[in-house]
Amino acid sequence: MKKIGFLSFGHWSPERGSQVRTASDVLLQSIDLAVAAEELGLDGAYFRVHHYARQLASPFPLLAAVGTRTSKIEIGTGVIDMRYENPLYMVEDAGAADLISGGRLQLGISRGSPEQVIDGWRYFGYQPAEGESPADMARRHTLVFLQQLEGKGFAQPNPQPMFPNPPGLLRLEPHSEGLRDRIWWGAGSNATAEWAAEVGMNLQSSTLKDDETGEPFHIQQAKQIRAYREAWKKAGHTRTPRVSVSRSIFALVNDQDRMYFGRGKEKDQVGFIDQTRSIFGRGYADEPDRLIEQLRGDEAIAEADTLLLTVPNMLGVDYNVHVIESILTHVAPGLGWR
Repeated sequence: MKKIGFLSFGHWSPERGSQVRTASDVLLQSIDLAVAAEELGLDGAYFRVHHYARQLASPFPLLAAVGTRTSKIEIGTGVIDMRYENPLYMVEDAGAADLISGGRLQLGISRGSPEQVIDGWRYFGYQPAEGESPADMARRHTLVFLQQLEGKGFAQPNPQPMFPNPPGLLRLEPHSEGLRDRIWWGAGSNATAEWAAEVGMNLQSSTLKDDETGEPFHIQQAKQIRAYREAWKKAGHTRTPRVSVSRSIFALVNDQDRMYFGRGKEKDQVGFIDQTRSIFGRGYADEPDRLIEQLRGDEAIAEADTLLLTVPNMLGVDYNVHVIESILTHVAPGLGWR
C-alpha cells in the first residue's frame, strides 16, 4: 500500500483555454478538487506556495477552508518557503488550521526555489544575519518554528494581564498536539535531506534535485531517501518517518488525454538553478499497461511511502478528477499501491 495525494501548483491565468482565470477561481477550485479527491479515496491534497506570481500563495486560509469541507484527506503544502515566514506567527496559523481540520495537516516547508522577484523575502521584512546565506536564514526560521510547535512556554507573562494566565511562562496559542511530527522538509540535496532527518522532519523529495552523481534522477533520488533514513536512524528518533516523492503521471485512457499528454517519451533534464547543476525528473504519460511497467522501474517511487501526483490545475476540476481517478483505477492496483 502507498499513500497517494495530489500536488497543485495553483496556477491561474486569463489566457485562452484556461479553466482557472482568476485568483478566486484557483482558490475555490482547489477546495472543490480536494473534496472530489477525498470522495475518490485519495489520501492527500497538497498545494504549492509561490510569491509574486499568479499561483497559490498564502496557504493557511486555503488549508483551513479545505479542512472544513473534508473529513479524512490529509491537507498539506509542498512547500512553504521559509525565507518569507515569521515562524512565530506561522505557529499560530498552522495550529489553527490543524485544529480546524481535526489534526490532518501535513506541512511541507523548505528553503524554497527561485522566485519571480530578486530577493523577494526582503520586501517581507527579512534579511539574512551577518554571515548567513538566504538558505541559512530559511533553516534558522525553521528551527524556531519547530521549537515553538512543541508547545513549551517561553514568554514572560504580564503581572497585570487583561485576562487570567495559566501558571508559568506562556506559549503560543492555539497549540495543536502532534503537529510537530507532521512537518516535512523539501530537500534538494542529500545533505539537506540528512539535516531534515537530524532535526526530526519528514522528507519531501520533489521532481528536481542537485545533480550529485550524474546518474538518472530516480536513482539519485532513491539514494537521497536511503541517506535520509540512515541519518534518521543515527539521530535516534523513536517514530517512523514519512517520505514522499512527486511525479507527473498521466494514464492515457481517452482522446482528450492523448491530445494533452500523448507527446511521446519524456527524459530527465539537466539545468542550473542558482549556479547549481540540477536534474529534473521525467514525467510519465502512456497507456495504463505500459505506464505500469515504466513506473515499476522508478526506484524512488518504490522507496517512498507517499506519492504526490502533480496535477494540471488550469485544465479545471472535472478534468483533474478524471486524471486522479484514472491513476487510482487503472494504474495503482497493478503496482500494489491499492
